[in-house]
Amino acid sequence: MRSMTGYGRGSAQIDGRQMTVELKSVNHRFLDIAFRMPRSLSFLEEDVRRALGERLSRGHVDVYISYQNLREDARTVLVDPAMLSAHKKALEEIARLSGARLDVTALELSQLADVVSVQEAEEDREAVAALLRAAIEPALSELIAMREREGVAMAADLARRGETIAQALEAVERRAPQTVEEYHAKLRERVAALLEAPVDESRLAAEVALMADRSDISEEIARLKSHIVQLGELLASAEPVGRKLDFLVQEFNREANTISSKSQDIPITRAALDMKSEIEKLREQLQNVE
Repeated sequence: MRSMTGYGRGSAQIDGRQMTVELKSVNHRFLDIAFRMPRSLSFLEEDVRRALGERLSRGHVDVYISYQNLREDARTVLVDPAMLSAHKKALEEIARLSGARLDVTALELSQLADVVSVQEAEEDREAVAALLRAAIEPALSELIAMREREGVAMAADLARRGETIAQALEAVERRAPQTVEEYHAKLRERVAALLEAPVDESRLAAEVALMADRSDISEEIARLKSHIVQLGELLASAEPVGRKLDFLVQEFNREANTISSKSQDIPITRAALDMKSEIEKLREQLQNVE
């Protein structure tokens, strides 16, 4: 089992190019990816989505990519002849009007606005994509390792809650037969007190049978037992089980609600409320299970 919360970082340097990839994930119903990277690297988005999709099934993932091209051919310094000529004419006019001496060096001319510009060379997309693969692999591995560590702790907590539900269910199962016997005895006492005469055993038996049928929770107990077994199996699975657990907990809640609504017995009602409390805690924990 994995959590959906994690962080991973990876860096790579190949042939004068450097890249760092950081991945930060939190819970989400689906795999949702947000990018924070230079616009010049937008062509990498599909590669990132593919890499994450192959190893993650759910979670919101923020992808941060920083990149540097340190190669000598990465940039070209260009001179704008027209802008240089315009500046030169302006300086000559200033000298003529002011009578000042025109003595300008090439360095000073290069510092005039828009005379010199730096142009980034077009990136080698295949080389940058290879760099991404080298950087994202350790980031993904670190992210998944963190999610798995959290998942182990979550699985243990979920298993404990499943055991608590099982114990409450055992109490319900032990108590259920006694409720019929107690109802039979109480009904006999009430009827006898009201009539002050012998009780019609056949009518009493029919009334008790009707009550027992209406409050029968044996099917709910059996189904809830099965769900508890399935919970243990899913917690031990190496596959992403978050969605299956979501549906399973809905079934947990449905059976607990039915037990609570059918029974008129206070101890069973209390046990059902205890189960529902643990089921709600299960539901909250499952919000972060992949």
